[in-house]
Amino acid sequence: MLSKNIIALIAGMILFLVFHTSVYSGTEEEVAAPDSAAAKSEEGKFKPGPFIMEHIQDAHEWHIAQFGHTHITIPLPVILISRSEKNKGLHIFMSSKFHHGESVYNGFKIEREGKLKGKIVEVTSDGKVDEAAPLPIDISITKNVLALFISVILILWIFISVANTYKKRVGKAPKGLQSWIEPLIIFVRDDIAKPSIGEHRYEKYLPFLLSVFFFIFINNLLGLVPIFPGGANLTGNIAVTMTLALFTFFITTFSTNKGYWIHIVNAPGVPWWLKIPLPLMPVVELIGVITKPFVLMIRLFANITAGHIIVLGFFCLIFIFGAMSIWAGYGFSVLSVSFTVFMGLLELLVAFIQAYVFTLLSALYFGMAQVEEHHH
Repeated sequence: MLSKNIIALIAGMILFLVFHTSVYSGTEEEVAAPDSAAAKSEEGKFKPGPFIMEHIQDAHEWHIAQFGHTHITIPLPVILISRSEKNKGLHIFMSSKFHHGESVYNGFKIEREGKLKGKIVEVTSDGKVDEAAPLPIDISITKNVLALFISVILILWIFISVANTYKKRVGKAPKGLQSWIEPLIIFVRDDIAKPSIGEHRYEKYLPFLLSVFFFIFINNLLGLVPIFPGGANLTGNIAVTMTLALFTFFITTFSTNKGYWIHIVNAPGVPWWLKIPLPLMPVVELIGVITKPFVLMIRLFANITAGHIIVLGFFCLIFIFGAMSIWAGYGFSVLSVSFTVFMGLLELLVAFIQAYVFTLLSALYFGMAQVEEHHH
């Protein structure tokens, strides 16, 4: 029963995540094309800023490697809904048609500069941005969306395999994958759910807590793998962390009782002059209801993204010193790689800690949503 609840929750989360990540990444964030020109100035000097941003942001193709001017990429489906008269309707094609952002296809292109940089725009016959045409609705399968599908398939395989093993080995000691997953499940249940929510109410929230813990933890680990299918900065995408935070917010809001809202509107023990005539404390409490999921969103996004930036920064130092002197580049590469290995080991710990913190705070919010009558 628990595994069925977890699978159902994951399915619901994925539908929302896919839509939210596709729309947000395609219209609000810069979708970087992995072109060496973006990481070099006009004089050919290495520019670490664009190089780092290319690797932590979303993209319409999955860049694997580059040899000279040859790019090894995985093209992804571009799905656009045009609202202009000349291209109105649904357009579906592969991102390879853009040739890494250098070409125009079917009246669309990826803008490379200006305020629309990174967005797919409609162009005129001479290849310039059509200022009169509204931006198409971009619901493409981007790099982050593909990473989302990969992680979901992995999570489902893990939970279904472990559930089947439990059915076959009733009363026996854990074995194989089961012995790795069971301690984590017990950890979330006994050290997060029970103490934060309570012995009598935790079971209702446990499927969600397990889903969000393993989703964040596994995607954090995949983000540390430098080659496909790893390397995507999924949990460092603000759309993904916002969606997870919204799940926590809505579950918390719909789990409240009368006592919870009484404590917000008329908190006991607060002096009357903080409530009347200016309801200062109720306003502060209501702001706190909104800032709780906001903090969840920013904490996960900032910590994961910062870790990737630090590691990429160490790699950039090799090329920066190499531009000064080839021997300085070789010499500093030893130090840079050593620091990168250290940061990689530290990121393994951070991957677990961030999953733990997000799950723990969600459980605490669920626990605080129910206020006992004798507290009034």
